[in-house]
Amino acid sequence: MIRWLIIIFLVLMVFSSLLPWLERLGIGHLPGDVRFRFFGKKIFLPFASTILISLVVALISRFV
Repeated sequence: MIRWLIIIFLVLMVFSSLLPWLERLGIGHLPGDVRFRFFGKKIFLPFASTILISLVVALISRFV
């Protein structure tokens, strides 16, 4: 159980560090991604990007 938590934490750290690079490729600006302001704060909900990244990871894990 603890091993999975560590893996998830490491994946989130890598993903957050790669996010500016991924935004240049178009990830984060897909039609299903929602951005809005709420009380002066920017809120970003990456629904379509999350689905796309999940599909890519699933395909990679299936063939490896």
